Amino acid sequence: MDKGATQISARSFNVTNRSVLAIAVPMTLAYLTTPLLGIVDTAVVGQFGDAALLGGLAAGALVFDVVFTTFNFLRSGTTGLVAQAFGRGDQLEEQAVLWRAVLIAVVAGVVLAALAPLFAVAGQWFMGAEPRVSAAMSVYIRIRLLAAPFSLINYAILGYVLGRGEGGLGLMLQAVLNGINIALCFLLGLELGWGVAGVAWATVTGEFLAMLLGLAIVLSRFRKLERPSRRRILDLPAYRRMLSLNRDIMIRSFSLLAAFALFTRQGAQFGTVTLAANAVLMNFFLVAGYFLDGFATAAEQLAGRAIGAQAATPFRQAVRLTLIWGFGLAAVASLILLTAGANLVALVTTSADVRAAADAYLPWAAFTALSGVLAFQMDGVFIGATWSRDMRNMMLLSFLAFSAALMTLAPAFGNSGLWAALHVFLLVRGLSLLAVLRLRVRTAF
Repeated sequence: MDKGATQISARSFNVTNRSVLAIAVPMTLAYLTTPLLGIVDTAVVGQFGDAALLGGLAAGALVFDVVFTTFNFLRSGTTGLVAQAFGRGDQLEEQAVLWRAVLIAVVAGVVLAALAPLFAVAGQWFMGAEPRVSAAMSVYIRIRLLAAPFSLINYAILGYVLGRGEGGLGLMLQAVLNGINIALCFLLGLELGWGVAGVAWATVTGEFLAMLLGLAIVLSRFRKLERPSRRRILDLPAYRRMLSLNRDIMIRSFSLLAAFALFTRQGAQFGTVTLAANAVLMNFFLVAGYFLDGFATAAEQLAGRAIGAQAATPFRQAVRLTLIWGFGLAAVASLILLTAGANLVALVTTSADVRAAADAYLPWAAFTALSGVLAFQMDGVFIGATWSRDMRNMMLLSFLAFSAALMTLAPAFGNSGLWAALHVFLLVRGLSLLAVLRLRVRTAF
């Protein structure tokens, strides 16, 4: 995508397979490094052959994700606002949106890092796992939350990059972040024998170095452009709009993580082996999800750009093409997991009990790609269009459906019922957003 797009070219554009793939392919590769990191973390700890350590890592990662996904608006909200400014041809507002997000990230990150011990205690209370699992979880949370300021700034930078449709740059930033993290994970966690603590310190270091690189890139770019005034960056109405948007995305994100928290907690009630097996399989679910998120990101940028340019045809093209590509890739992802999943489980953990349990429930994880693809794509469209209230409301509806399914299916069918409830959650999310989209399009243009 031409970085120097004029206002006229920004407003006059067509969405084609090529424009979708230009964003989706590099970002698919970038997002795949994130669950790959999760698999490496699990594999490193799994080499110790202790299910309690695996369970502690899974529980600690869950608490971390609950906290940080609450602030995921710093990525997704920034993407939508920058994409719309890009569609209007307003470069000053693109920069201002980034700096507003960075300021929020610094303040929130410092607070989160300071509250790490409290989050560790709260996580132990919520999970109610056995003492050795709780101890490993506490170590992971207390160290990893030290990366909070760096992680949130990275969210803001990535949101700016994706809002402009620069998938290649987004790929480079994510590859550096997760590449450093993976290398240090092996070094600290396995070679030096630090275990869970080594995995956490690897994340802290990777986030810090990636933040330095990202800031260097955007500052170098901004030196060549007219800069927004300090008054514009600190404009209170703009902050109120961002915070209103972010409030809805925060509620949506928290509801999403609450569903995963309940899933993990229920798995813990079935025993440490089941908890560890579900942790392995959830990594595969995340692989499938991130495999599709590249096209959801393309939907964010292209739909947001179309909204900013008030262009109805490109908007419809973006929705249609990203859905076609998404369903095709979802089918491929499910097939791969069905055929190769057992071998992947064997690579991740040396525990025979965990392997046997994970193999038994593998089909449930494999089909999450197909049941979740519509939800992922609709999220991208609604984030780009900044229709955050609808996204929030449909997520709350989906969470209620998941809770009802969890209470009825898990007691009746055990861990299979737990996975079935997750599928209900994904399907309700996608279908409810699709129904709202049809109403929204009639009034948006």
